[in-house]
Amino acid sequence: MADVTDATFEAAVVERSKTVPVVIDLWASWCGPCKQLGPIIERVVAETNGAVELAKVDVDANQAVAAAFKVQSIPAVYAMVDGKIVDGFMGAQPEAAIREFVERLLPEVEESEIDRLVGVGDEASLRAALEIQSDHPAAVTGLAALLIDRGENDEAVALLGRIPESAETRRLVALTRTGVPSGDIESELSELLATVKDDDESRQRFVDLLAVMGGDDPRTAEWRRRLSAALF
Repeated sequence: MADVTDATFEAAVVERSKTVPVVIDLWASWCGPCKQLGPIIERVVAETNGAVELAKVDVDANQAVAAAFKVQSIPAVYAMVDGKIVDGFMGAQPEAAIREFVERLLPEVEESEIDRLVGVGDEASLRAALEIQSDHPAAVTGLAALLIDRGENDEAVALLGRIPESAETRRLVALTRTGVPSGDIESELSELLATVKDDDESRQRFVDLLAVMGGDDPRTAEWRRRLSAALF
């Protein structure tokens, strides 16, 4: 992050944008929404590890920059690439929207490199992918599966916490609790049916086993029907 002035704007932003995308945050000390937005932009840009840079401009102190952007309201945020404005927004935005804004600026080579690393699929490659994008879903679930296979469940569960819940994350978390591969659970499901109504642990294990089996398994719907019948 850099605090940019009228005098440094050309070198710190325009010329710099020819090497790396630059996010320009136009703000002022009296602006309440600016104070809310600023820390979020700073954090999100910092997470790119230098792939995108941030330039903050106090419009009250730097009238030439403000005039160049024809600023009428703040906060105003722009993205510059190769000396040209390519994107922007005005007003406070939720963090998710800011992440999308910044991610659009990331070089495509990083995305293809992540895909390549995930495609290799070994632990070193998956960890390297997560160094580029810490919450890449395929890298997270791939590494979590490897960790679970060798019994490192705590790290796997913590890793899965980086991404939104999905059928695959539920399956992997359930696998850490059950330790039962998906092809070897029907006999246990049959035994648990007798106790699921009155025993919380049995009911939770039954649900976990269904998650391990997965929604795409044709047996899952039948066992869900049997669970409903046993409960109600």
